[in-house]
Amino acid sequence: MKFAAIDIGSNAVRLLLSHVHTSNGITSFKKAELVRVPLRLGEDSFLNGKISPEKIEKLVTSMKAFKHLIDVYDAIDYRACATSAMRDATNGKDIIERVRKEAGIKIEIIDGKTEADIIYSNHIEEHLDINNSYLYIDIGGGSTEITLFSKNKAIASQSFNIGTIRMLHNKIDKEYWNYFKNWIKEITDGYKPLIAIGSGGNINKLFKMSGRKPDKYLSTSKLKAIYDTLESHTYEERMSVMGLNPDRADVIVPASKILLSVLKHARIEKMIVPQIGLSDGIVHQLYEKYKGQ
Repeated sequence: MKFAAIDIGSNAVRLLLSHVHTSNGITSFKKAELVRVPLRLGEDSFLNGKISPEKIEKLVTSMKAFKHLIDVYDAIDYRACATSAMRDATNGKDIIERVRKEAGIKIEIIDGKTEADIIYSNHIEEHLDINNSYLYIDIGGGSTEITLFSKNKAIASQSFNIGTIRMLHNKIDKEYWNYFKNWIKEITDGYKPLIAIGSGGNINKLFKMSGRKPDKYLSTSKLKAIYDTLESHTYEERMSVMGLNPDRADVIVPASKILLSVLKHARIEKMIVPQIGLSDGIVHQLYEKYKGQ
């Protein structure tokens, strides 16, 4: 079975083409292709309150291309979700209607809770040690989703308007930042041992930079060392010396700050990075919907 997921984020838009196979009662999800376009819708939305005509044109063109790829892939179902940038944009609904008419793609603007629920639907914790508690951390351009679960049950979940592009442009006030930190402290109190599960493009990149193998933990101390290295280089040096893409070289620093703050206030010493995110969660939900039918 083939499914497709579109994630319209604040930093980039992504198309995931995925194959789902069930054998002997075991279901496996395999990425066939992941296409990423760095549109930076959040820069328009968070700074000006709406998406600019130039970005709208690029989004519509991207969605037309994604629709062709979905059709060629013969996906039996797809879902397109827009997150923080489109939530905040005053012209979000108009953009959705234009995309529907011109690209044939139906986009849903999802709220923060729905976004957290979709990410959580990957259920990575089911394959981990049930004796541990886990804090799921997904950092995007416009928002950060946090879910605490213990004994395979979600204990608390919340979406915060704290993201890399917002931080890059100083759009997070001190009071809200303190609320974020205090919430993490309170909900994680008493859960030990607590291990982080990280997702999102920047966390995936930080994990790759660590040189750790996919099934290994990334320690908070190692992450801090990577952050110190990143901060010691200029934006240009992060591209020329460290090999980062232009749309990654700036946001990876605020992403590291957000992540380190979460780990500090949750008193977490290590993290696993399964390299999944919203689009993977969408595929999981599409499969569950297909099974239900």
